Amino acid sequence: MSGFVSFVSSGPGDPELLTLRAADRIRQADAILFDDLSAGPILDLARPDCDLIGVGKRAGRPSPKQDHVSRLLVDHARSGGKVVRLKSGDCGIFGRLEEELAACRAAGIAFEIVPGVTAASSAAAAAQIPLTRRLTARRLQFVTGHDVTGALPDEMNMAALADPQAVTAVYMARRTFVALSERLAEAGLDLDTPALMAESISHPDEVIWRGTMRALAAKITAELSAGAVSQKPALIFYGALAPG
Repeated sequence: MSGFVSFVSSGPGDPELLTLRAADRIRQADAILFDDLSAGPILDLARPDCDLIGVGKRAGRPSPKQDHVSRLLVDHARSGGKVVRLKSGDCGIFGRLEEELAACRAAGIAFEIVPGVTAASSAAAAAQIPLTRRLTARRLQFVTGHDVTGALPDEMNMAALADPQAVTAVYMARRTFVALSERLAEAGLDLDTPALMAESISHPDEVIWRGTMRALAAKITAELSAGAVSQKPALIFYGALAPG
């Protein structure tokens, strides 16, 4: 008999930001396949006999292929137990969720999706700002900063991304932000537009940087030139940001 898979959103990494349902599924799991950013204190909730399998992907580091992760998930579920696929943030936002759902469906394995706190909401809370603002920021958009090759995606809608009356959250953006800012400037965005970079949100080494698009691009350019680019997970906001 096949088991059951819970796709559990772990939030930014602080166990106190887990939902009650997420914490319950982690405690009941026979096996947990976890991302790098879901490791640490959250896994302390697991049973001592739970099988913990790291399957995280990090930019610039050796990582398991997605088809391998999907096969592992199906194989563990076929053993008949309760399996948790633990994904950072909200698993439905830039989490490769669709491919793993397809693998479960193809194998006839039942599953559920447990939503959670996404990185953008976590970072905005840490920075003490809203993500929308009455009259000045009526639209919020989430985009990814890189494609499957690690480069800035070619098909991005620059007209929408250059809208100064929107707040844009760019996930996985550090290494491509300079190229993105150049394209945004060509699309008409003023590079003195406010920007914010949030690193390691909810972790002890959390850092929040505030400035402008121009200043952030210069900061990242300097780090790249010096070979000193931080490996901390980062999220970048720009647009009609409230002062923090």
